[in-house]
Amino acid sequence: MRRGRAARHREPGDRHPTADGRPRPSTGAAPLPRGGTGARPHPSPAGSRLRRTLLAALVAAALAVPVTGAARPEAVAAPVPPPLAPLRALTAVSLAERYAASRGAIEAAMRTATAAGHRWRAAMLRAMAGPDRHFLSFDGRDGGRAAEVFGELATADRIAVVVPGSGTSLDTYGLLRGGSMRLRRAIGGRGAVVAWLGYRTPSTVSLQALTPGRADEAVPALRAFVRDLARLKPAARISLLCHSYGGVLCGRAAPGLNVADIVLYGSPGAGVDDVAAMRTPAAVWAARGAGDWIADLPHVAVRLPFATVGLGEDPMDPRFGARIFAAGDGGHSDYLKDGSPALANIARIVSGHTAAEVSHAS
Repeated sequence: MRRGRAARHREPGDRHPTADGRPRPSTGAAPLPRGGTGARPHPSPAGSRLRRTLLAALVAAALAVPVTGAARPEAVAAPVPPPLAPLRALTAVSLAERYAASRGAIEAAMRTATAAGHRWRAAMLRAMAGPDRHFLSFDGRDGGRAAEVFGELATADRIAVVVPGSGTSLDTYGLLRGGSMRLRRAIGGRGAVVAWLGYRTPSTVSLQALTPGRADEAVPALRAFVRDLARLKPAARISLLCHSYGGVLCGRAAPGLNVADIVLYGSPGAGVDDVAAMRTPAAVWAARGAGDWIADLPHVAVRLPFATVGLGEDPMDPRFGARIFAAGDGGHSDYLKDGSPALANIARIVSGHTAAEVSHAS
């Protein structure tokens, strides 16, 4: 049980990033065994039963220990944003109009948060409304939804869509923003990054974080967003980058998406049995840092009367079929940290480098 408590403190939703969006240092968990790809051996029947027992214990804990606190992100009221006209083209003029409309929605949410005395949220929204910030969409309700652009989307020939994991909300948005900014710098040239907080992420310590339910709810929104990008930028190379629980969403949304790559990093599963079940022509990649505690979660899916609990097979297992790349020794929130092997490799993947040019785990 001691390990479980430590894990809760290292998830992005449980600790605030620094002012510039960088994750605070973490001690990390025990590293994976060295050698090979970092994949864990396929469990024996006895090991499978043990994992299911552990999973049942996690479910019981999630049900019995509610997450409390007056500052829950969804408790902060926000107005209904005005409807946005569909983007007909990704030109400088049309994007400027969209950014201005989204800025107006952010400012309205900021005024509501200020009047209600939510100073942390109001300060976050004030920064989001700055003239140097570019949002394709914004909704401050229920923890928040946002899609922020880094780089020039109108001229980009490579676009990375970053899908965050559990515990991500407007109040913890700095971690997603910081990683997206660093990725944009690593890509360089005519590359753009979209930080897509387009769904209600599960709380880190909750039953929802152990089931694909929240991911399934978000599938239509992610598919619609990526398909619009592909329609408006047909010549651009689009990559889907999926962190932690975001990998479950990407795995479930994959069929039919016109993307070049789907990258699962720090993912507890993809909500499917293997790459073939994702039914995608995209290259599917996976990585896990040696200090990422997510490796210790049971990689199974148990069908219970009220829900499916568990997030599927381990993307790092050779049987899953993903292309494994090196992520270094970092922890769960370190994949897009400056100087990390994961950041360098993800930038190579987004830029269209061949598999031989992407360093592999060793």
